[in-house]
Amino acid sequence: MTTVHEPTATGTAAELSVWPASTTEPLRGDLTVGGVSLAEIADRFGTPVYVLDETEVRDRCRTYRHAFPDAEVLYAAKAFLCRAMAHWMDEEGLGLDVCSAGELELAVTTGFPPERIVLHGNAKSPRDLDTALRLGVGRIVIDSPSEIARLAAAVGPHGNQKVMVRVVPGINAGGHEKIRTGTDDQKFGLSIADGYAQHAIARILDQPQLELTGLHCHLGSQITGVKPYLAAVRRMVGLMSRLYEQHGLVLPELDLGGGHGIAYRPGEAALDLTTLARRVRTELAHACATAGIPVPRLIIEPGRAIVGPAGIALYRVLAVKHTGENVFVAVDGGMSDNPRPALYGVRYAPRLIGRHSTAAPARATVVGRHCEAGDILAADVRLPGDVHPGDLLAVPVAGAYHLSMASGYNLVGRPPVAAVREGVARLLVRRESLEDIRRRDVGL
Repeated sequence: MTTVHEPTATGTAAELSVWPASTTEPLRGDLTVGGVSLAEIADRFGTPVYVLDETEVRDRCRTYRHAFPDAEVLYAAKAFLCRAMAHWMDEEGLGLDVCSAGELELAVTTGFPPERIVLHGNAKSPRDLDTALRLGVGRIVIDSPSEIARLAAAVGPHGNQKVMVRVVPGINAGGHEKIRTGTDDQKFGLSIADGYAQHAIARILDQPQLELTGLHCHLGSQITGVKPYLAAVRRMVGLMSRLYEQHGLVLPELDLGGGHGIAYRPGEAALDLTTLARRVRTELAHACATAGIPVPRLIIEPGRAIVGPAGIALYRVLAVKHTGENVFVAVDGGMSDNPRPALYGVRYAPRLIGRHSTAAPARATVVGRHCEAGDILAADVRLPGDVHPGDLLAVPVAGAYHLSMASGYNLVGRPPVAAVREGVARLLVRRESLEDIRRRDVGL
């Protein structure tokens, strides 16, 4: 999934490599995405604002469909979900992976087919399960033994619900310790090593109303190499082989989750999707042939890799402060609309837009407006030395885990989302207003 940009007057192809493919610089210092000036978007919708390139999202969906033509591709809605995204995923032929009744209901009430939705979650509430059954969700991924009896009772003796089991394959992969989920020392799934996965599967087979269709695993996030996925294939097929020997069970599906790494800054590594698809297919066929079991249908769950590079966050500079050798550029957003730098130490490459600067680049730290020392959006970055209040900064690769993880800290209100396509910008999600916040506050 490589984006190629032609050099512009002031921006080289390397500098724009992490921006949407539609990014151009028709005037020096003025970037356009989807044929729309980012500065004009900031003026029209205010800042902070997220910009989402619809064509980039759709192209990335098609890249996955092309790379995995025989697999089921589920968009991981936790990365970012709104009604428009659900509609785009439906039109592009992807399914959805949701983690709550809220995500599920939003998708289904938008018109997304519930049978193409999978419900995840390590601690599903009664409302989550009841909503899934009421709306007819395609599959529910069982994450703990207690869910088996709860779900079987909710389905009832004459009902039927397709389920999968989330297995922990014991593989350490991911860009940060807080987003590694394939090891035995975290909250997700059931371990192969200690037998909990096998025990849970045996219990499910004793529940006739639960139809076990396959196994699921998710190794973590921001994985940029193929080898962890190949190791996961071998371990999951090994478990499938043992289930066939013990129970005569042939499972038709294998879900390898997502976690496909993307580049946030020029020069960073990203997962090569073509190589992943080719080598996973080869490894799966070989492992199944060795085990003497049929090859299951593959399921994958990309989220960040579809929407992350399609998004841009725009901020207005409020203050510039020189403290010793440090330069702090404070903007009108921060950790309430992007907590990832504080949580995972993620680094971004912000860029001045809206004017052309001839000043020499200088090192600066872009900080937010919130009352936390850790409210840093981009540490130690290069910006024009004459950056000043009123300037606009654009942060690429802002489509995933920004608005979806946004908070109400300091009651500043969550930013809006505008989509761009073929020279037109339209609002998808409006800005959270003070009136919205007041309406939730019902006490005296």
